[in-house]
Amino acid sequence: MHSPTLKTRRKARWLSAFLLAISAVAVTAGFQKTAVPVQTITIDSHGAGRVFDGIGALSAGASSRLLIDYREPYRSQVLDYLFKPHYGASLQHLKVEIGADVNSTDGSEPSFARTRAEMAHPDFNRGYEWWLMEEAVRRNPHVILDSLAWGAPGWIGNGHFFSQDMANYQAEFAEGAASRHLDLAYTGIWNERPYQAAYVKLLAATLRKDHLATRVVCCDLTPGEQQWSRVANDVESDPEFRRAVSVIGVHAPDVMKPDPTAEEARRTEKPLWASEDEFFYYTQNLSRKWSPFAESLAMIYNLNYIKDRITTTEIWSPVTSYYDNLAAPDSGLMLANTPWSGHYAVLPMIWVTAHTTQFAQPGWRYIDSACGFLRGNGTYVTLRSPSGGDYSVIIETVNAPAPQRVTFRVSGGLSQGLVHVWETNATKTFEHVADLTPQNGAFGVTLDPDSLYSLTTTTGQARGAASSPPAKPFPFPFAPSFARISSGRSPKYFADQDGAFEVWPCTRRRGRCLFQVITRVPIPWGITPDPFTMLGNAQWTDYEVSSDVMLTRPGHGTLLGRIDSANVFAAHHARWPSGYILLVHSTGAWQLLSAGYRHPVTTLASGKVRLQRGAWHRLKLRFAGPEIQAMIDGARVANLTDESHTHGMVGIGSGWNKAEFDNFAVRRLQ
Repeated sequence: MHSPTLKTRRKARWLSAFLLAISAVAVTAGFQKTAVPVQTITIDSHGAGRVFDGIGALSAGASSRLLIDYREPYRSQVLDYLFKPHYGASLQHLKVEIGADVNSTDGSEPSFARTRAEMAHPDFNRGYEWWLMEEAVRRNPHVILDSLAWGAPGWIGNGHFFSQDMANYQAEFAEGAASRHLDLAYTGIWNERPYQAAYVKLLAATLRKDHLATRVVCCDLTPGEQQWSRVANDVESDPEFRRAVSVIGVHAPDVMKPDPTAEEARRTEKPLWASEDEFFYYTQNLSRKWSPFAESLAMIYNLNYIKDRITTTEIWSPVTSYYDNLAAPDSGLMLANTPWSGHYAVLPMIWVTAHTTQFAQPGWRYIDSACGFLRGNGTYVTLRSPSGGDYSVIIETVNAPAPQRVTFRVSGGLSQGLVHVWETNATKTFEHVADLTPQNGAFGVTLDPDSLYSLTTTTGQARGAASSPPAKPFPFPFAPSFARISSGRSPKYFADQDGAFEVWPCTRRRGRCLFQVITRVPIPWGITPDPFTMLGNAQWTDYEVSSDVMLTRPGHGTLLGRIDSANVFAAHHARWPSGYILLVHSTGAWQLLSAGYRHPVTTLASGKVRLQRGAWHRLKLRFAGPEIQAMIDGARVANLTDESHTHGMVGIGSGWNKAEFDNFAVRRLQ
């Protein structure tokens, strides 16, 4: 939305006021046009209900990797849409990954302590999660911070996750937050992995011993893992476990299906959270709607409470800031994955989230008797302020076939003042459409089908108006310089998929080079491909990619081209992305491989060259249609034809060995 002139603003305000008046009449008079029987909902402040703990999002799996590479003002605009109160999504929780240099969905996030010795001097500047938490708190000092581990450095427990080492590691992450004036309110156990009750108690005890107020969320299980019942049973049967667990959190609860085990969790009287949820699950029946992802999310926010009494929903992810050819694309509430252009997209999921977060705050309370299902299809939840008499009703009519009329009766000391009506659907985006005046404690509204509403006595809601520049393709040709990058930091646009690629002073030459520094395999969450980092445009076809590489110890280095998919989870044991890999061992043996997920890795060519360990060597891949050439130190070692991969990105990599890279470039064919 472009900034209007003063005249346009005045005209817009006049038109807005006129339309608001018309909408108010339509909301009241529309009752005559609908055949759905009137439904009466009583909002009584004395009604029982659980405390609302807020709505949030989960930055993990390298989902926020590219956001930090945006230039200003666009980076701040994205952050405003996510965290600034009364502007966009106004997120009330931010949950982040405790990095471990291991692939956790769309890449690896760096560890703050890669060795036992580093625990004495941890690096709380690695990566971007600390930065993201600081930016969230800067915009909303009341945002609730949370954390969870996907993997762990290999030194932890000598390879065993559930150990005192890991408890210390998680506690140190909370200490790191505190050192940056961040209050880490919660931490989980191990993402989507069966837990050990003894470790849950050990973690809670370690946090207490270190005088940390961080509380434990247990245990981030997925459907099919007894996600509610196992934790509930341990809470009920083990007093120490009950004291250790502050919140029962599960991943992706399927609220479209009855789950009797959720009742067991409700009986514990612990807060219940969807500690990671996704809006992909309920879109199969929404393909003809205005925004299936957004409408699915609208249903999730309401149904999580109505069906399971879930008081916090944390969505993965806040923003899609990773390359499109990685796993689970488009997971974010908004899109920002072309930092070289500054482009971002404010998606409808932002405004669906705003329909809750801009109208109710953590500490408000649900009124159970005013939460439920509409007769004409849809759901509604009602929340009230802990003081002052304000209340808000969030309603979705995604699957409603026709308009329907609802009358609300307000009692118990709640406000009898104006009710402001906000609406989102195919033609309205978070619009203030009406103001209703209750008469004798009651007011009525006709609800459009396939819409989302917030009815509230509060004020201050707003829709941010910042806009981004148009999208541009990745710069080509591309030859990055590492000269001005601080030691231990990642260069722009490189997305590490396993291991860690950092800039340090070069070995045996001047300047700064890119190092793969992880030499001990971390404790994984899922599969562990060989370390590699990538960038570029998935539509690139003909080009040459090259890099200098040096191996100082036994191992190998790789140069990658035409990466058409880096979703390594598409295969159970993928070592590399789908594309071409020139792999050079420290012994001089080399292979040109074609890797894919639908067929085995194919060796297209192989051989041996004289390779001096501790010396620099030049690798190059050249693609021209089906013709592929591989070169080592200027000598052509392979010249062949293959059509397995016709386009894709570029990258460099190694084994779990230290490797050094310099003069990386992707260029037009000579």
